[in-house]
Order: sequence, then C-alpha cells, then structure tokens
Amino acid sequence: MAQPQLFTPISVGKLELENRIVIAPMCQYSAEDGRMTDWHVIHLGQLALSGAALLTIEATAVLPEGRITYGDVGLYDDATEAAMGKTLAAVRRWSDMPIAVQLAHAGRKASTEKPWLGGHHIAPTSPNGWRTEAPSAVPFADGDTPPRALDADGLKKVRDAFAAAAARAGRLGVDAVQLHGAHGYLIHQFLSPLSNRRDDDYGGSLENRMRFPLELFDAVRGAFPAERPVTVRVSATDWVEGGWDVEQTIAFSKALEARGCDAIHVSSGGLHPAQKIPVSLGYQVPLARAVKAEVSIPVVAVGLITGYEQAETIVATGDADMVALARTILYDPRWPWHAAAELGGQVRAADQYLRCQPSRLKDLFAKPAA
Repeated sequence: MAQPQLFTPISVGKLELENRIVIAPMCQYSAEDGRMTDWHVIHLGQLALSGAALLTIEATAVLPEGRITYGDVGLYDDATEAAMGKTLAAVRRWSDMPIAVQLAHAGRKASTEKPWLGGHHIAPTSPNGWRTEAPSAVPFADGDTPPRALDADGLKKVRDAFAAAAARAGRLGVDAVQLHGAHGYLIHQFLSPLSNRRDDDYGGSLENRMRFPLELFDAVRGAFPAERPVTVRVSATDWVEGGWDVEQTIAFSKALEARGCDAIHVSSGGLHPAQKIPVSLGYQVPLARAVKAEVSIPVVAVGLITGYEQAETIVATGDADMVALARTILYDPRWPWHAAAELGGQVRAADQYLRCQPSRLKDLFAKPAA
C-alpha cells in the first residue's frame, strides 16, 4: 500500500512535523484569573498522546480584558506564565509532541459568559464583566454594551501586550505561535469593514484595515525566537454581504507571507450575528484551496473534517497542506491512530500503550527508539 499523504512529514518554517494532522486550539473556559489549572494538564496531556503532529494551546489572551470569558487562559503576567509553564512541564514529561500557543484578544467579543452557562455578553457593571475594546464603538450584537474604540495609546498597549506574550511563550519553550486573526475577535474586527468604522490610518481602505493586524504580526515575530515559526489563523469570509471575503483574505495572506509568516490556518465566520454559513462536511476546504493557490507557505484546512479518507483527499489533492482537528479530536482523542490504521499509515505511541496495537496492524506504531 502506498504511503498515505496524511502521514508524510512537513516543515513549518524550521519546525519539522511528523504528519499532516494538527490539533486546533480549543477554548476550555477553565482557567482561574487567566491561570491554567489541572484541567489543562488532563486536556492537553491526553491530546499530546494522540499521534497528531502538533498541539495548539487554546486562545490565550494577551491582556485580561482580551479574554473571551473570565475562564479564559492568559499569558499577560508572571502568574499566568508560571501556570502555563507548570502545565507544559507536566505534558512534556510524557510527550515530545511540538506545542504551539494561539495568542489572542477578543475585542468586542470579550466579557461573555462560559458557553455552557449561556455564552451571553456580560455588562461591565455585572460580576465577571468588564468594558470591552474594539476598532470602533460598534457592539457585536444588539443589547451589548458598546466597546470603547481604541485610541493611539490603546493601540500601543495592545501591540506591546502581543509582543510581551510572545516573549513569554519564547521563554516557556513553546515551539510555535499562532496569531488569532479569525472568528470575529480583535484582529478580525480590524480587517472587516462591518466592524471597523475608523476614519484614521487604521480604517477605510483594505490597506488601512490590514495595517494594525500586520503591526501585531510584526510585533509578535520580533519578540518570538527567530528560529521558531509564527503562523496566523484567519476567517476567510464573514459570510455576510459587504464584509470580509476571500479576495481580501488572499491579499492579507500575501502580506503576511512577505513579512515572514510561516503558515496560514484558514477558518471562517464569527464576526457578525447575521452570518449565513453553509455548514457541511469540509465546507471551509474551498477557502483553504483559494488561499493555497496564491501563497507558497503551508496552508491548513479546518472545519467538519471527520473522515479518514476525507482528510487524506484534502492533503493528497493539494487543497491544503495539513488538516486541523478540533471537536473531532475531542470526540475521538485517538483519531490519528484510527486514521493511520484505516489508511495504512504509521503513528508514534507512548511506550505504555504499545501493547494495545492490534495483532492485525503490526506496523501501526512506529518502533520505539533503542
């Protein structure tokens, strides 16, 4: 049987990955004052034994007010850095899977309740709430407290915070940083004309709307060790007429590549309540394909990728260089094992698990190092 493309290696910058399966960042809303807890050891630890090539830590706020909820992870002070370091040490004791962190600021979509408690906006005068900040004083939804439009000092504070968080990630030995430019959060808010109503150098034209996101990329790239990759996650379309779209995403991706971005992770939506997303299996793959056709850096596809043959086809046909799994791998933390078994690939497993290899799949697990 020919080697499945899903289980061939790939380089992202100078980071070597064993296969084309990456674990997307998934918020757990289980931090305390921005600090990771034992839940994160359990959650990240099991995923680090999955056989995927890269594990990405959930959206990690660069400022307290940049958290989506009061339960979000942060990397904005010594306490949050120490908590993440403790978690990483526990995971790395048993797994050498590369680990990335997604740095984020929620902008106007901050100050919300945890999803299983309703996910609604929390007013700044209520417990667990705070005043949000955004490109413009335009709320995400009717009834939300309008955000404060970022002035020059606010923009500098956010830039400095992204750089400081990247430096903290570097000290922690994180293998890669992903900048969160998708799903309606602050960077996406600057990009989309639906949320960016500014009349200064950061609003109006596409060039102006891209200016602050590109400044943030430059700040992160400058603060994170040069030999480790920095990537960006984008929403390729708002799914709303007159909003951010694929053509603008391609222009943004090209600008990022020119600045040294090492990969683009293509998602969609999240910016506007009126979005109409045509959800179906692999519905975002055409968006990744469109970006991949215009850049030379690796492109990651994500979104309802559930089947083994489906994932193999995405990579083998060149629609994307890698696939990212989120809810799929929460449901089945051994998805890469099962994909390798189905497709004839091979994965690494912890020594403690080697004896579970089915007798009919003698080459499923890579041989342990001598």
